[in-house]
Amino acid sequence: MQVQSGGSTRQRVEWVDAAKGLCIIMVVMMHSTLGVELAAGREGFMHQVVAFARPFRMPDFFLISGLFLGLVIDRPWRRYLDRKVVHFAYFYVLWLTIQFASKAPGMATEAGWGTALEAYLRAYVDPFGTLWFIYLLPVFFVFTRLVKRLPLWSVFLGAALLEALPIHTGSVIVDEFCGRYVFFFAGYAFAARIFAFAAWVRAHPGAFAGLALLWAPLHGFLVFTPVPESLTAWLQPESGYSGATGGFSELPLVSLLLGLAGAMFIVGAAALLAPVRPMRWLTWLGGHSIVVYLAFFLPMATTRVLLLKTGIIADVGLVSLMVTLAGVAGPVVLYGLVQWTGYGRFLFERPAWARIERTGTGAQPARMAAG
Repeated sequence: MQVQSGGSTRQRVEWVDAAKGLCIIMVVMMHSTLGVELAAGREGFMHQVVAFARPFRMPDFFLISGLFLGLVIDRPWRRYLDRKVVHFAYFYVLWLTIQFASKAPGMATEAGWGTALEAYLRAYVDPFGTLWFIYLLPVFFVFTRLVKRLPLWSVFLGAALLEALPIHTGSVIVDEFCGRYVFFFAGYAFAARIFAFAAWVRAHPGAFAGLALLWAPLHGFLVFTPVPESLTAWLQPESGYSGATGGFSELPLVSLLLGLAGAMFIVGAAALLAPVRPMRWLTWLGGHSIVVYLAFFLPMATTRVLLLKTGIIADVGLVSLMVTLAGVAGPVVLYGLVQWTGYGRFLFERPAWARIERTGTGAQPARMAAG
């Protein structure tokens, strides 16, 4: 499986795609589960799964997004901005508009069309809903290019300090930058070590399994054990996450270590799963993770309303699981229809007019961190 990059072709690394596949499933699972539980007014078994994955779900996504940055960070600014800023800006504006088109009537009914329009315009400076990730990625790409001449360890330690500080300004961009940049920069700065770890896991699967058996219970203990009230002011609730456990995993330094350790667990699991033929679907899903990320909100919300209103499934955990499956499968079906019919390619492919770098021709497919 290959990816076109500025006229050249490089081999895609299958375990990286498998890791992104695991990450996008966890992202959909979180939004699906918390949405179902909020609407139902009670929790199900999926709540514990979401809580367990919380410390490393987004850290791993950002770490993976930074892995190949070292290969392209010295490109001419025009090409760099085209691939790392304009690329994501196009999909953000497009899918922001699509999401508001589906939600604006309800917002207008409750608060008026002026409020709905204000919310839409505000989303250009403060990212909206599930789209904050692709809004923040270009910020990370540009910032990393600006600081690339600084010593790696100084930038990493500075980013780690930002992650440790209890920064809660209310701005998604500021708060998520401070809380997430360290993981993105770690992917960029320590890419060689991460690839070496993946190779080691493939060569020593038994040793990795042993490490995983030690990591999982310790991780679970830190996630689900409440901290003393004297330390609650230091907890770092995740933006948009209403199911924080109040566990030790949310404390400074602990959250950083668990984020990095969990990300490496995903890297190791992906390294073992990618070569397995029955898991090729996971690799494909990761290679198209932005397709799922952009479009999962509609099948997720539709399935949630259908299942909860009909009551055909009583168990909240099972409803959450079914909504998760719909949230992952729905965008894949839509992508397949677009590819089959040829209509709507602009949904997942950036057209030529939305580019500022003209060395290539034709549309550029959506990638979570396109080279």
